[in-house]
Parts: sequence; structure tokens; C-alpha cells
Amino acid sequence: MSDFITLVRDRESIRDYDPDHPLEREVIRRILEAGRLAPSAANRQPWKFLVVSSPGMLAKVREAYEKSWFAEAPHVLVVTGRRGEAWTRKKDGYNSLETDLTIAMDHMILAAESEGVATCWIANFDPDLLRQALALEPDETVYAVTPLGYPPRGFTKKRDKKRKSLEEAAEFL
Repeated sequence: MSDFITLVRDRESIRDYDPDHPLEREVIRRILEAGRLAPSAANRQPWKFLVVSSPGMLAKVREAYEKSWFAEAPHVLVVTGRRGEAWTRKKDGYNSLETDLTIAMDHMILAAESEGVATCWIANFDPDLLRQALALEPDETVYAVTPLGYPPRGFTKKRDKKRKSLEEAAEFL
């Protein structure tokens, strides 16, 4: 099996972080670089990646998602975008913002996995609290959030992903 398929197979949402072991700056930069290199419709790149690491900003951001495990992560990655900067299909007005940001977020989460960094894609946050905490502009949309951190020593993954079979999920036409 290829290294990439192994990476995808082994990646899982982690809800346990070592609060006393922040990521090295170079590790964060490599994760962000994976997002920066992600494709986007018409190469518009309508995103911004915010890495929250300071105690004051972390306290504000954590109010938008109040799970105890979220408060353990030493960093939070927030992916934002501007709908006006994203490509729009003329035929029906479809705007690619969510698609573009999904690709970038997925690239960063897989890059984090390759670095041994735990993530958990969060969409169930309070967007108003997050917008206020981050002092976002009116045209900026918060798309997704993930904690970034190393799992605690001794942590083991569950590895019990239940997925449809390939025959159920795919069709050759």
C-alpha cells in the first residue's frame, strides 16, 4: 500500500492533546505550506490560515467551542475565506469558497498527520464568538477550526474507522 494511502487510512480525529508540548515553528510552517499549495478554483486562493498560539487569543477562541479537550491543544488553526475572492460559476452563481477551503483544510490536516500532529476538524463552533475573538472583517467567513497539538505520551489511536466498501462507494460507468 502506498505511503499516502497508509497516511489517509491511519489519520483520525484526535480529542486528546499534550498542553505542555507546543509544536515547533517549522512543523507549523510545513502544515501551513500544505494549505498554501492546495488547488483552488481559477487559482483564486481565497483563504487565510490563522494560527492561534498566544494564551490570550487561545482563551478567546476557546469560548467558541467549549469542549474540555479543545482547551488542551497548544494551538488552534482557523481557516477563513472571502466569498468575493472565490471563483463564481456564471451559469448558476455557484461560488467555490467552501470547496476551496475544504481542499486547503484537508491538505493541512493530512500534513499534520504526516508530522505526528493531532487534529480534529471542527465545524460546530459559534461563528459570531469566533469572528469577534479574531476581529475578522465583515466579508471574512470562518470555515473550519482544528486544534493542533501532539497527543499525550502513551496515546494510541483507535484505528476502528468504519467505511463503506469500495463497491458501495464507487461505480465504474
